[in-house]
Parts: sequence; structure tokens; C-alpha cells
Amino acid sequence: MYQRLSEIKVGKKVVIRSYENDDIFLKLMEMGCIPGEMITVDKIAPFKDPISITVAGYKLSLRLDEAKHILVEEISI
Repeated sequence: MYQRLSEIKVGKKVVIRSYENDDIFLKLMEMGCIPGEMITVDKIAPFKDPISITVAGYKLSLRLDEAKHILVEEISI
């Protein structure tokens, strides 16, 4: 079952499965957030905006309204 990236807890590893909103698809792809890519949630700000993730070997901060459109699947490693 897929979850929104905005709902994932710190330290969890997930894989991007799809996007809910095509409007941000190109922007996120340019930042390395492509389907099949593994993400680790590193930090979440006190009011949950922004969140810090590691994707494609680098750190990236995402706004909450961007993260809620990324559908991910939790993996166990």
C-alpha cells in the first residue's frame, strides 16, 4: 500500500512509486525524485514543513505540499 511522503517518519526508507499531481512531476524529476528511487527521510521541521530527505546521494528539502503528492512504498533494509 502506498503512502504519501509527507506521512513518513524520520529514519524510514521508502521508494518513490508515483506522483499524485502531474503539475510538480517535472520539477521533482529534475531534483532526482524519479519513480523507483530510494529516499531516506532525514529530518522534519517542527511544523512538518519542510522535510529533509536523501535522494540520489544528496540532501534535498521539500515543502510539505510537494511531499504530499509523492506516493511512496516503505521498504525494510
